[in-house]
Amino acid sequence: MDWHSLHPDRVLILDFGSQYTQLIARRVRESHVYCEIHPCTMDLEAVRAFAPKGIILSGGPSSVHDPNAPQAPRALMQLGIPVLGICYGMQLMAHLLGGEVERAENREYGPALLDVVDPGVIFQDIEAKDVRVWMSHGDRIVHMPAGFRILAQSANSPVAAMADPARKLYGVQFHPEVAHTPCGRTLLDNFLFHICGCKPTWTMKSFVESAVMAIREKVGFDRVLCALSGGVDSSVVAVLLHKAIGDQLQCIFVNNGLLRKGEAETVERVFRDHFEIPLVSIDATDLFLDRLRGVTDPEQKRKIIGNLFIEVFEREASKLQGTRYLAQGTLYPDVIESVSFKGPSATIKTHHNVGGLPERMKLELIEPLRELFKDEVRQLGRELGLPERIIMRHPFPGPGLAIRIIGEVTAENLRILRQADAIVLEELEAANWYDRVWQAFAVLLPVRSVGVMGDERTYEQVVAVRAVESVDAMTADWARMPYQLLARLSNRIINEVSGVNRVVYDISSKPPSTIEWE
Repeated sequence: MDWHSLHPDRVLILDFGSQYTQLIARRVRESHVYCEIHPCTMDLEAVRAFAPKGIILSGGPSSVHDPNAPQAPRALMQLGIPVLGICYGMQLMAHLLGGEVERAENREYGPALLDVVDPGVIFQDIEAKDVRVWMSHGDRIVHMPAGFRILAQSANSPVAAMADPARKLYGVQFHPEVAHTPCGRTLLDNFLFHICGCKPTWTMKSFVESAVMAIREKVGFDRVLCALSGGVDSSVVAVLLHKAIGDQLQCIFVNNGLLRKGEAETVERVFRDHFEIPLVSIDATDLFLDRLRGVTDPEQKRKIIGNLFIEVFEREASKLQGTRYLAQGTLYPDVIESVSFKGPSATIKTHHNVGGLPERMKLELIEPLRELFKDEVRQLGRELGLPERIIMRHPFPGPGLAIRIIGEVTAENLRILRQADAIVLEELEAANWYDRVWQAFAVLLPVRSVGVMGDERTYEQVVAVRAVESVDAMTADWARMPYQLLARLSNRIINEVSGVNRVVYDISSKPPSTIEWE
């Protein structure tokens, strides 16, 4: 669906390969202004068609003098649309308009202090002296293009910010989008509201209104299938679609027997009983366990579970006539990944467990969340009245507990892991740590160790506890939880879960480790 046509105040972010490009978009969205990221190769006609109120040029790892440095048309600066260049974006602006950029004698990476010499509009309400910012560059501007004036300087950057107000062109050498630039939000707001003239109309309330209208227009009188997992993305998709098209939506929940304690019951209670969404629930536990018997290779587990999910879902869906669409919880970072400058693929990756289903079942995809970041999806869930427990649910892998059992997936191993995992989550919630970590869970290891319980020696299994802090799961660090909390976790698991006599805590970061063990 083409959501941007429903939002007249929108900003275009052109990606030149910066690691912070998504962060720019999130900051703009946090100020309630709609924006989209497109590759810097976007042609001028497409830019005009997008009709942005403002354009932001991202940073990037290149030098403007590199042979294959990403470029943008000079005419981009002549459209009369306000442009803000950030880091590489500013240097490219200077380079295209006749300024001079050279390799700096001293590169600036990390914190720096600015002096604002000419605040203009963009530095409005920002202190003039010793302004803390975050730099990440090896080049610097030594001569500005005609018509520009210096707004700010640092020890290593004689032009740390510049502007040509007559042409509405602005550039900053630092990164206003990162938390290490405290004034960054103010600077971006000055650009969005005072220079571009945007209004803060992008809210989840306005999104619901626009989305409901667009879904109804697209779907008409056809039926939509939704694979419901109980995770936040599929849950929000289901409730949003039900709000738009009512009983034209049919949800199918496949219980593969690899879920956490109580999750299957929660899905049925929330969606069938509370929201009254048409829901078919399939208990395929025995089938999945049978197919997984004797399998220990993690990739083989994933393939078996994914293929079997499609098999079960397809069999159930074939009983429903008149279905044209399959709903999928694609999020904006997935879309960006497919179109980013020097991105990994020209095709959006498959998501969740529905990969391959649209082609096999000859269904069209409907992806109502494809313009949203994860935090916006959570806000949307609140707007739609979803329970907080579902909204703030930790990420959970598609193959479920199968990849947290290192070794064969059996009913007994699932019992042990499910009980241990439930204790981990219960204790984190009791200690107010659940919302402080990105993800926390238990892993059942394929080793046994000697222990003593009462007066008897034991030879039982080992549970590892994993808890990480992260922003986007691309990198993660192990959570420094209090010793008292770790002690309670260990004590309860060993005492309450028969078959376990040892608990260890995983203190590995990503990289080099991954968050999941398999």
